[in-house]
Amino acid sequence: MKKQPHPDVPGITVTCAIVTVSDTRTLETDKSGHLIQELLLGSRHIVGAYKIIPDEPAQIQAEIESFGQSVNVDVIIFNGGTGIAPRDTTYDAIEKLLEKSLPGFGELFRFLSYQEIGSRAIASRAVAGIYQNKLIFSLPGSSNAVRLGMEKLILPEITHLVSQMRK
Repeated sequence: MKKQPHPDVPGITVTCAIVTVSDTRTLETDKSGHLIQELLLGSRHIVGAYKIIPDEPAQIQAEIESFGQSVNVDVIIFNGGTGIAPRDTTYDAIEKLLEKSLPGFGELFRFLSYQEIGSRAIASRAVAGIYQNKLIFSLPGSSNAVRLGMEKLILPEITHLVSQMRK
């Protein structure tokens, strides 16, 4: 790992909400949602909410707006619905609400994905940004993509980004 230009403040715990966007997954079959939870808890963060919702733009935006009002959530991590199939609306719903975007997240995610899966990475519409002082990440629904995004991008930067928002 490269030296960070601005070291993280030690001991920051981040409270996260996990939202799986799927028309077919259940709490029992949601491997990606469980993986996000496991990785967050393993990094000593808190999972304040975990939901599965259908890939409906209005419902995705309602979840964002609801968490935006919560004082108990710092970060919302979505998974699923980031592709280009007709039912993949997560990116579109999230992108419309972002007050600030973090284009580097999607760019780096696709770069890292390209190294693993080749040119199919162009179909990923992973996105991140800020809405009402909440950090939002949206990952594809595959467990491999979730592990990549969490381990290589989100977990290494989550405390720094939340600290920046709190200034």
